[in-house]
Amino acid sequence: MAELTPHQTVAELDKYIVGQTAAKRAVAIAIRNRWRRQQLSPELRKDVTPKNIIMIGPTGVGKTEIARRLAQLVGAPFLKVEATKYTEVGYHGRDVESMIRDLTDIGIGMVKQTQRTIVEEKAKEKVKDRLLDLLLPGSNTWDPENAEDNERHTRTREKFRVRLEAGELEDKMVELSVEQKGVPVQIFSNLGMEQMDVDMQSMFDKMMPKQQQARQVSIREARKFLLEQETEALIDRQTVTEKAIERVENQGIVFIDELDKVCGPQASHGPDISRQGVQRDLLPVVEGTTVNTRNGPVRTDHILFIAAGAFHTSKPADLMPELQGRFPIRVELTDLKREDFLRILTEPKHALTKQYAELLATEGVELHYTPDGIEALADIAFEVNRTTQNIGARRLHTILERVVEEISFEGPDLENKNVTIDGAYVRGRLQEVLAKEDLTRFIL
Repeated sequence: MAELTPHQTVAELDKYIVGQTAAKRAVAIAIRNRWRRQQLSPELRKDVTPKNIIMIGPTGVGKTEIARRLAQLVGAPFLKVEATKYTEVGYHGRDVESMIRDLTDIGIGMVKQTQRTIVEEKAKEKVKDRLLDLLLPGSNTWDPENAEDNERHTRTREKFRVRLEAGELEDKMVELSVEQKGVPVQIFSNLGMEQMDVDMQSMFDKMMPKQQQARQVSIREARKFLLEQETEALIDRQTVTEKAIERVENQGIVFIDELDKVCGPQASHGPDISRQGVQRDLLPVVEGTTVNTRNGPVRTDHILFIAAGAFHTSKPADLMPELQGRFPIRVELTDLKREDFLRILTEPKHALTKQYAELLATEGVELHYTPDGIEALADIAFEVNRTTQNIGARRLHTILERVVEEISFEGPDLENKNVTIDGAYVRGRLQEVLAKEDLTRFIL
């Protein structure tokens, strides 16, 4: 993160997301401020809170993608939640603090994966010894009164070690004891049901005796089982938990989507308890509180919250004043123009056109797009969005899937494996869709 300047962050995001410079600049500054905060003295550091962001814009323009790519870029724990899911049951719905518990679990997984790479080599050496024990039972015992047998066992073991490392014994069958997983226990409660379910399951797992089942497996399969066991044994759980909580507290990013769905104009008829309740529950988490998780308490003071919403029928000013104050940075994402669709089809690192070409290349089909074919796709996507529902860049998925549907279906059996998609081909494939779109203009 120290080497990632705001310019570099925006440049990296440009590889995957077209346009929306204002939003990219806002998140780039927010990430850089995190690094700057770490350079401050401990007394000042604890008082510097992140400047949370609200992204305002229609669906399909890149709000979620910016946040997700940003988290991948800096290796931060990232969680996306919909604000509306907390209104599903009753007035307050699900426990809002569950988002921090989920984020902590993600942090645990990230740190554990890092630790796995650190202990991997040591674990592989231990696996070799355990595989040799399976291949040569008793060869690892040492008899102080019989030096000749000890030397013979050592020679045999080394010969098998050489063959094992050379991959000559991969298909040889050995008997391995595999631990059987217990049946999941379902616990139902009104508050924190997911958390209680997991905690009770882990408690039952510890109480119940371990069940071992002997299985005949190949050396190749046994290596996978044993590597998992040895890696888990070498990882220090306490260290993983401490590092994960520290990473979540200082680098965690929570993306709250559909925030506009829990705020309404003040002139609405009657109080909307469900929406106001979600806002009230969100407030302490965003402001900064301590959430109890099964891995220990997690403070939310320095977690970066990025909220997003279309705000068609409401506006950010309709949010509770206290919640508004916790999202000081507001950026508006623009509607996609025809030129944006053209860029989306050609510029991103993994553009949709490249994805379809690579998918079909697995069966020997070479897919080529002409410039007028790309322009036709962009024109139709823009026109359909303009005349019907505007779903942003997601419209390209629908249109491109319809264009290559026939090629995808016939791909394995095509005699001519070179396929060119030009403007005429695109309009021919989408003629039925365009006719339907034209009819919608005359339907009240």
